[in-house]
Amino acid sequence: MSDTAELVEAATSLAATVAAVRLPLDLPSATSGRIVQQRLADQFADHLLPRLVDRGAPLLVVVGGSTGAGKSTLVNTLVADAVSRTGVLRPTTRSPVLVHHPTDEDSFRSDRVLPSLRRAVGTEATADPDVLTLVASDQVPPGVALLDTPDIDSVAAANRALSRQLLGAADLWLFVTTPARYADAVPWDLLRTAADHGTAVAVVLDRIEPAQRREVAAHLRHMLDEAGLARAALLVVEDAEAIADERLPREAVGEVIAYLDDVAGDDAARRAVADATLVGALASVAGRVEAVVEAVDDQQAAVADLGERADVAHEHAVASILDAIDDGRVLRGEVLARWHDFVGAGDWLRRLETGVGRLRDRVTALFRSGTRPEAQLTDAVGDGLSAVVVDAMQRSRRDTIRAWQAGPGAQLVSDLEVAAPTGTAGDARQLVQAWQDEVVELVRTQAADKRTSARVLALGLNGVAAALMVAVFASTAGLTGAEVGVAAGTSVLAQRLLEAVLGDQAVRTMTTQAKDALVRRVRVLVGAQADDFRSRLASLRLDPAVADRLRGQMVELDVARQQAGL
Repeated sequence: MSDTAELVEAATSLAATVAAVRLPLDLPSATSGRIVQQRLADQFADHLLPRLVDRGAPLLVVVGGSTGAGKSTLVNTLVADAVSRTGVLRPTTRSPVLVHHPTDEDSFRSDRVLPSLRRAVGTEATADPDVLTLVASDQVPPGVALLDTPDIDSVAAANRALSRQLLGAADLWLFVTTPARYADAVPWDLLRTAADHGTAVAVVLDRIEPAQRREVAAHLRHMLDEAGLARAALLVVEDAEAIADERLPREAVGEVIAYLDDVAGDDAARRAVADATLVGALASVAGRVEAVVEAVDDQQAAVADLGERADVAHEHAVASILDAIDDGRVLRGEVLARWHDFVGAGDWLRRLETGVGRLRDRVTALFRSGTRPEAQLTDAVGDGLSAVVVDAMQRSRRDTIRAWQAGPGAQLVSDLEVAAPTGTAGDARQLVQAWQDEVVELVRTQAADKRTSARVLALGLNGVAAALMVAVFASTAGLTGAEVGVAAGTSVLAQRLLEAVLGDQAVRTMTTQAKDALVRRVRVLVGAQADDFRSRLASLRLDPAVADRLRGQMVELDVARQQAGL
């Protein structure tokens, strides 16, 4: 593979990566980063790659300038034909017109340069900015093409963007200004960009009165030198009456004609201009790629921060639910009342001490009364646990949304209300119901041998399961006042009740299993809500490896550029 081929390959790879970069979050660096990325991608497609592939292709001279500077009139005069619209209504040039020598037609009919623009042939006016009108003229020297562009300061944003894109495609800028506009800020912003990128530039001072020529030209020359454009040619077009076909007298543009003839004099002269711009453009790529990389890094850092905020909020939710499980908060209020109903709220500790037979008699009597206290207890436990889960999930969701709204994540949660969705309570209830079913199944499995099965049968499968649920939450750590004593009794009573039925080792094992099952379900449910936020980050489709890939490809481009002598 030749050195030039390696350079083309390196540039092609880097161009593809630059074009694919995504900067979706509205960060401070994203605005400038998107602009740099788009302009760099355009320049790769419109100028760098075409020129690297065909170093001897015709020289593309882009005629640019401010509104009313006379760009189209100049082009019409140079080619001795009305190929580009002029007039007092602005903007006049809405779509680009490229004038080339007939022998160079194949170079521009294809999408070798400006591949994003459709081609039209002839001088019929069009307002479509996506169309490049091609005009063949033997007034243009072979090996040179003139591209008339929209105004750089057009009132239409699309025209301004297209003008910048076309200037980025140039081998040579023919920048047109006037005595009244040459010090304007917008032209100098572009001219400094040309200096930074090493673009070959010729400045045309248009429609100047002879009496102003010396003073204005000298001042403009000084400004060009200070802007790093000391090598830029300064060409003067004196004010003259227009003649037919929207043109000036040929002699009025004599300096411009002579300059273009000199540039187009032979292949070596054209190649020198094209190579000078190519070298400058390649040298400027590194700084612009680094600006894109910094914007990419900021995006990745912001996504990591947003993800961490969501994770922390939901980790707090899990911790809050686990604390409620451990500190007895689930046993407050209604659960304690239903537990009293279940055990008879009296001398149950004494009854347990006298034997399981009396316990069986008491529970059986309760069942026969039709009150089914174990169902009420199970429901109360479920309601209490659901309330704890819903509260924790609502807080984690609210905290995540507010944290994201305070920064770049606002655009990702614009469709969300801070208030919890109605489905949260239903999801929590499903979690609790599934866990309670699992506890019942755990008791059923434990009662597999006949002796244990008889004990469970005496109390009822659901009754034993309800007592096991209470045992999971039985603790006094989170209770105060009178509830402490009640919960202490609840803890001891649930434990003794289960031990009397199942045995102490089985109770310890089952309590651990039931709690672990609940914790697992809680983590899954809260994790699913966290995943909803994570999926919003994933929808940004950021490539975590793109920054390193850009840096690596930039190194490869620099090595290939040095090997190719560019």
